[in-house]
Amino acid sequence: MKAATKGAERLTSVDRRTPAEWTPFATISGRQLASVYVDRPQESMGPPGEYPYTRGIHPEMYRSRRWTMRMFAGFGAPEDTNGRFRYLLSQGQSGLSTAFDMPTLMGYDPDHAMCLGEVGREGVSMASVEDMSRVFDGIDLAGVSTSMTISGPAPVALAMFIVAAERSGVSRAELRGTLQTDILKEFIAQKEWVVPERPSMRLVTDLIEFCTDEMPRWHPISVSGYHIREAGSTAAQELAFTLANGIAYVQALVDRGVDPDRFLPRFSFFFNFHIDFFEEVAKIRAARRIWASLMRDRFGAVDHRSWQLRTHIQTSGVSLTAQQPLLNIARTAIEALGAVMAGTQSLHTNAYDETMSIPTEESATLALRTQQLIAEETGVANVADPLGGSYFVESLTDEMERQAEEIFAYLDEIGGGSMLEGVVKGIEENWFQGKIADSAYELERNFNQGRRIVVGVNRFTEGNDDSAIDILQITNEDEARQIKRLAAVRHDRDNAAVEAALAKLATESADPEVNLVPTLIETVDTYATLGEIMNAMAGVFGRHVEVPTI
Repeated sequence: MKAATKGAERLTSVDRRTPAEWTPFATISGRQLASVYVDRPQESMGPPGEYPYTRGIHPEMYRSRRWTMRMFAGFGAPEDTNGRFRYLLSQGQSGLSTAFDMPTLMGYDPDHAMCLGEVGREGVSMASVEDMSRVFDGIDLAGVSTSMTISGPAPVALAMFIVAAERSGVSRAELRGTLQTDILKEFIAQKEWVVPERPSMRLVTDLIEFCTDEMPRWHPISVSGYHIREAGSTAAQELAFTLANGIAYVQALVDRGVDPDRFLPRFSFFFNFHIDFFEEVAKIRAARRIWASLMRDRFGAVDHRSWQLRTHIQTSGVSLTAQQPLLNIARTAIEALGAVMAGTQSLHTNAYDETMSIPTEESATLALRTQQLIAEETGVANVADPLGGSYFVESLTDEMERQAEEIFAYLDEIGGGSMLEGVVKGIEENWFQGKIADSAYELERNFNQGRRIVVGVNRFTEGNDDSAIDILQITNEDEARQIKRLAAVRHDRDNAAVEAALAKLATESADPEVNLVPTLIETVDTYATLGEIMNAMAGVFGRHVEVPTI
């Protein structure tokens, strides 16, 4: 993860407001706070486990089932990541979460000229189904929940995972876990895409429809606000943009004729938990309430599971600092505590060294132990929604909902009544990107001018020169090893079968009535590489190029 302050160029714009107009009593998103909050109506809350799920999606929450402790891991070659996975499972981790490197996320093979110096650097390199098999070698894929953070090439990653699992004797129906798949947030914030917006939406709907039919234990999408927040959005923008994207995916599936009660119970979300404790708790509580209402009233879902917003939360990467990095242990602990009190179903805690590199084994273990300490020692998991009824928290929750509704109204308006069209138009016109850039600029200005304190960065900086720590190094030799393995795969496979499979994929990509996932599975099984497969589809769909507006 990148730290917000590491290597940042200091902004020099002059603040034109007078000092009297500024107050330190505001959330990190700039929402002004009263000195005290008094009684307010709470009829919109409901009990935990009941509509509108403000207080949690299960009646007893963690009394009946603890959250999944899912540490994000992936680096170097597949066997490196496999070793880290095995280690974390041995330390009590209850779910796997797979990080891919930049070439994989962008749909390139490791030997592509664009990938020099990037292979295995920020995640595992994944060029073919052989790599997927190596990543999960010796791991019981029927017994452990597996998450994969990838969006543009997500259908190809799923196909590789299915083939690797079935070769190990585990059927696709037995697999459980989550695929990120959320391409809209890539266009909005993270910028890891392959094909343009509308064909990307076709691939997403193909994938969700396929999983709905054939993978009953799998969550085919994790609608992600995390990267929107990391890019610089406010908490309310993260909430609204993420739910708007979720609505867009639901609308695309409904337009295809899929009953929302068939796929919504396997929808999931992924939110950021930043350092502003109460604002973040309110955001998660508001998200559940808004989603329940939208799915019931806007889309007519009748299954109560369709109304429930299930979420994974990751502590904030941009709240961490390269200066005095051991302070990040405290930051992560506070954020993780808040995520649990907000009612998450799954949690990743960042390691203290993630501002500099992929975590070491030691730092990843400490981050996992932080969750275990919260679960076993603090007592916060003993009661559902322990902050429910707090005047302050309920007021913030209401305010989060109000701000989100304003954004929904705007997107509906520009989309002519369709949130799907509104979101796509907002991306095409760089509306989302502009809003995030403005918010990021304002927050950084507050840091630079001392209105927002970051300990060790703009105050209490004594000792910053003595904060060197050992970090994990990914070498050029690791990259060369992966490129050599790819060459061996291409040499040993049946290249005629690969060419035939890629030609079939291109033909079917041109037919919008065909679900491409079964063909992707067939293609992956021939040892066609990720780059070859994405090129075949991009030959039909084109490649996305962001056009900035001024």
